[in-house]
Amino acid sequence: MNTQLSTGIFTRGSGKLQTALALLPLFPTAALAQQATDKAAETERPNILFIMSDDHAREAISLYGYSIGKVAPTPNIDRIGREGAIFLNNYCANSISGPSRATILTGKHSHKNGFTKNDGRGFDGSQETLPKIMQANGYETAIIGKWHLTSQPTGFDHWMILKDQGDYCNPYFITPEGMKRHDGYVTDLITQYTEQWLDSRKDKRKPFFLMMHHKAVHRNWVPAERHYHLYEHTTFPMPDDFFDDYHGRYAAARQRMNIYRDMYEGHDLKMVAGIDSDSLLFDRWPQAFFGTMYPDERRRFLDAYRERNNEFYSRKRTPREVAQWKYQRYMQDYMRTVASLDESVGEILDYLHRTGLDKNTIVVYTSDQGFFLGQHGWFDKRWMYEESFVMPMVMRWPGHIKPGTRVTGLTQNIDFAPTFLDMCGISVPKDMQGVSFKKLVETGHTPKGWRRSLYYHYYEFPGFHSVRAHYGVKMGDCKLIHFYVDDKWELYDLKKDPEELHNLYGEKGTEKLEKKMRTELHRLQLQYDAPELHDASIKDPY
Repeated sequence: MNTQLSTGIFTRGSGKLQTALALLPLFPTAALAQQATDKAAETERPNILFIMSDDHAREAISLYGYSIGKVAPTPNIDRIGREGAIFLNNYCANSISGPSRATILTGKHSHKNGFTKNDGRGFDGSQETLPKIMQANGYETAIIGKWHLTSQPTGFDHWMILKDQGDYCNPYFITPEGMKRHDGYVTDLITQYTEQWLDSRKDKRKPFFLMMHHKAVHRNWVPAERHYHLYEHTTFPMPDDFFDDYHGRYAAARQRMNIYRDMYEGHDLKMVAGIDSDSLLFDRWPQAFFGTMYPDERRRFLDAYRERNNEFYSRKRTPREVAQWKYQRYMQDYMRTVASLDESVGEILDYLHRTGLDKNTIVVYTSDQGFFLGQHGWFDKRWMYEESFVMPMVMRWPGHIKPGTRVTGLTQNIDFAPTFLDMCGISVPKDMQGVSFKKLVETGHTPKGWRRSLYYHYYEFPGFHSVRAHYGVKMGDCKLIHFYVDDKWELYDLKKDPEELHNLYGEKGTEKLEKKMRTELHRLQLQYDAPELHDASIKDPY
C-alpha cells in the first residue's frame, strides 16, 4: 500500500519506510570507551529497544481490553504483548513527562535524581544513568526522538533529539552538530532515523541499547495526513463520570484540565471561527501547530476538517451537547495520532525480523505515564488517580518471556533501569531505588517478598492545569493521597470504587484503614528518604 504524504512517498509494502527526503549525515561515529570484553560472550548479551511514547493511556491499547480498543485497535503494540508479556500493575512515580524520563534514566524517585518538575532547570546529566552504565559495559547507546529534559543527553554514542516538546509536522531535531528542521511527520521520521541508525552501526557484534522515544500522543494530537479522515464517523464510548461534579474532592474541584471548559478550542480541538472559516479559535501556541506546516499543508488540513467543523455550526447545541461534541473530536484526533504510533511499532518489529535482530532483542513499549481520556471530564495527567498513575507496558524477549505472560506484581518506572541492567547481566548500583522485575516477567509469577505498595509524589504546583502538589501510597486495593499544600487527604477503596469518586477519608469506620495506610506511607518515605510533608505549614522544598 502506498500512501501519499506532503513530503514524498512512503512505501509500506516492503515493511520499510522509504522517503524522498534528502537525509543529512545524521549518524557520526563516536569513540566508545569500554571494558575489555570477550567478543563471543558479548554477542550473547541481548540488545534492548526501548520504545516510549508520550501520554499514551492504557485504555487506548486494545490488548488491555477496554472499550476504546474495540473501535480503534492497536494490533502492532498488541503483538509485543501477545508474543511476550503485558504488565497489568505498572505505575509511574511522578506523572509528568520530564520527571518520568529522569526516573527511568536513574532508577530513582524525583527527589533523589533532582528533576521534580518541568520548570526549565534541566536534568543533571553528570549523575550516573542507565545509558552510561550500559555504555561502560560494552553497549552501543543511542536515543532518537523526544528527550524533554532541558539538557543535552549524556551517556549516548548517538543522540538525535526533538527540540523541546517537538512538533508533529516538519520538526526540528538537535544533534551534536546543531539543530535542523526536517520535513515530514514526526512519528515517521523517528522511525526512519531509528532504522537508519541500526543500519549504520559499524560493529554489529556489539549489543545496543536504543531509546526510540516518540512525541506522540502528546497534546495537541495532530494526526498524519494519511489519517485525517480516520475515525471520522466513529463514536467513542464516553466515560460514565465524564460530567463528574467532584463532590468531596477538594483538589479535583480546583483543577483546570476539563475537556469542555479548559481545552483550547483552536489549538487542541482544531475548531474554527465559523462556517467555511480558515481561522482557528484560541491557539495559545500557534508556532507549535500551523506554524510548522507549509502553506499547502495547512490548506489540506483545513480542507480535511472543513465538513466536520461546518457541521458543528450547522445547528444550535446545548452546553451538554457541545461538551459531548468536544469529547468526540478529542478522541478522534487522539486515536488518529495513536494509529501512526502503532504503524511505527509494526514497522520496527518488521525491521527487526528482516535483519534477524528480533532473535536477541528485548523490545519494550511503554508510555511516560498514563493519561485521562475523558474520565472525570479530563485530559492530561499529573494525578495519582489510576488513569494517569498507571503506565501501560508490553515486553518481548524471545526465549526468555513466554508468549501471553501476564505480570500482575506491582512495578514502577524506578524499576526500569535495574531490570534492563539485570537482563543484560550488569550489576545494579546500590543507590538505585528501583528493583529488577526480571524474575516476574520471566516466570509470570510474583515472588514472595515482592513489594506490597507504591510511593508517588507530584510536585508541580502552581503550574499548568492547577493540579495540587501531592504524595501518596497505593497498597492492595486502597490508596491514600495527601494534597499537602492545602493539607487535604483522600482515601479510596479501589475494589468498591474503581473510578475514585468517593473519598472515604474521615468517615466513620475507616479509622483502622487510615492508620494502616498512613503507617505504610511513612515507611515508604523512610525507605526512599523522601520529604515528609505533614501539613499546610510545611511548604514544598523543591
